[in-house]
Amino acid sequence: MRGEVEGFLAALPLAALVIRRDERIEAANSGAMALLGPGIAGRHFITALRQPSLLDAIESCLRDGAARRAEYLTRENGHDATYRVQVGSVVLDSGPGVLVSFEDVTPLERVGQMRRDFVANVSHELRTPLTALMGFIETLKGPARGDPVAQARFLAVMEAEAARMNRLIGDLLSLSRVEAEERVRPTDRVDPADLVRATLSGLSGLAEEAGVTLEAAMPERAFSISGDADQLRQVLTNLVENGIKYAGRGAVVRVTLGAPEMQPRLRAEGVVLTVSDSGPGIDPLHLPRLTERFYRVDGHRSREKGGTGLGLAIVKHIVNRHRGRMRIESEPGRGTRFTVVLPVG
Repeated sequence: MRGEVEGFLAALPLAALVIRRDERIEAANSGAMALLGPGIAGRHFITALRQPSLLDAIESCLRDGAARRAEYLTRENGHDATYRVQVGSVVLDSGPGVLVSFEDVTPLERVGQMRRDFVANVSHELRTPLTALMGFIETLKGPARGDPVAQARFLAVMEAEAARMNRLIGDLLSLSRVEAEERVRPTDRVDPADLVRATLSGLSGLAEEAGVTLEAAMPERAFSISGDADQLRQVLTNLVENGIKYAGRGAVVRVTLGAPEMQPRLRAEGVVLTVSDSGPGIDPLHLPRLTERFYRVDGHRSREKGGTGLGLAIVKHIVNRHRGRMRIESEPGRGTRFTVVLPVG
């Protein structure tokens, strides 16, 4: 009978084991041994499992035969892992027993945590300007009711806070649209050189006000690539605007567009678009997380500059939709360089 049980467990796609009525493990498949350790057959189940909620579920099932559910938490490759465990009654030659199967739900747990973090971040980002607006409204209705100078000052701050909320909501909507379209590859033909020229022209006023010089280097011959013009313009705008805001007065933000050629990272013909600045640079410690939603190197400074913490997340999703690649290089005192590789066709 044990050979039949082992054969049955081996056919299951999940990690699984069978426990006899005497509370010892009858057999375990390779998935269970990888999860719990080799040589667990014949041992008392408590020595292999050890987590109280799961032990209670097994003991209850052995006692009354009713199916139970539990969770099994562990660490795998330095990360927390969560398994949904099904505990059900089976009949063995030796009498009633229990089948315990483990389903890895770690990705679902991570998605759930990301969703909770996202809601918490959005709530936090909206609460700050809303609290400021409510405070200023209360002040305008009270102590500043008859003070035109104070009213003008408070209204200017309220306008800035309202604009900040409007930018955040706009970026949230943009991120939602980009994520919804990420699996649909664009098919329109776009002239990337025209996009660069139009973007730099649109941001020239902001650059002049910030004391930043904009430069461009593009190939002489015209060419086109497959892409969504609005989204690619958003990529350029976000990257160049970041350079203008954070590089500092007297810095140079340079946009370089290469001619189509074979790109090893794409294994196809593509173009390289680079946005670099001569600013203070970023500690390499932050680089892997720059495209995370709401991640900021300097949160206070970013908010002062009008940043929402979503710009690079939007850029990443747009580049993914275009089947491209993005790389960020920076170090303190040597500026920052964003390189985007996009396929031609």
